[in-house]
Amino acid sequence: MSEAILTVKDLRSGYGRTVICDEISLSVEAGRITCIIGPNGAGKSTLLKTIAGVIPAMSGSIRIAGSEIASQPPAQVARSGMAYVPQEANVFRALTTHENLAMGGWIDESRTRPGRDKVYEMFPDLKSLAQVPAGNLSGGQRQMVAFGMALMLEPRVLLLDEPSAGLSPLMVGQMFDTVRRVNESGVAILMVEQNAVQGLRIAHDGIVMASGRIAMNAPAAELLESKDVSELYLGSRT
Repeated sequence: MSEAILTVKDLRSGYGRTVICDEISLSVEAGRITCIIGPNGAGKSTLLKTIAGVIPAMSGSIRIAGSEIASQPPAQVARSGMAYVPQEANVFRALTTHENLAMGGWIDESRTRPGRDKVYEMFPDLKSLAQVPAGNLSGGQRQMVAFGMALMLEPRVLLLDEPSAGLSPLMVGQMFDTVRRVNESGVAILMVEQNAVQGLRIAHDGIVMASGRIAMNAPAAELLESKDVSELYLGSRT
């Protein structure tokens, strides 16, 4: 097995005094995709926000390559090698694609040009949209811009919150192809996804969350074949 690039141990987080995630422990191995599934209100997005530094941890540990980042501000978390793509408000709609990518590299402006060149190489369609405001793009195109912004600083770990949300069936398939392509470039991915079947199909590992805790943690293929998981969370496999 590969060495874990991201480790979370005994994490507790929430809002104010309200605990949403409790006793969360997980690891993401280098070069692998881990998909988190579960019902609405399970704490999936809160978990990702806590790992990204958007919400401070109440207690517990979050480490990237052995370095503790729990409760550090988002900018410091980004410098450690983490990138986060939220479900909503993940691009600047008034700015062009080119300008959005520059914003993605704001922590280290010396890497803006080479970073942008690599993004355009990975997503050739974005180059033709370089001068188009993000607000004029389709949902799938905006998601590509959001991915590109996150990749500007060559993160070791990419956090994705519901990347298929709001996309047409055709764009959902293209989005998952994009996730796979990003992973194949060497980026480990921790992804929350309501489209559980397709998310698990491209993932190496899977996590089921319920009521703020981890209910199951297993290879993604094993979760896809689990009768209990199928009845509760997967629904139709078409």
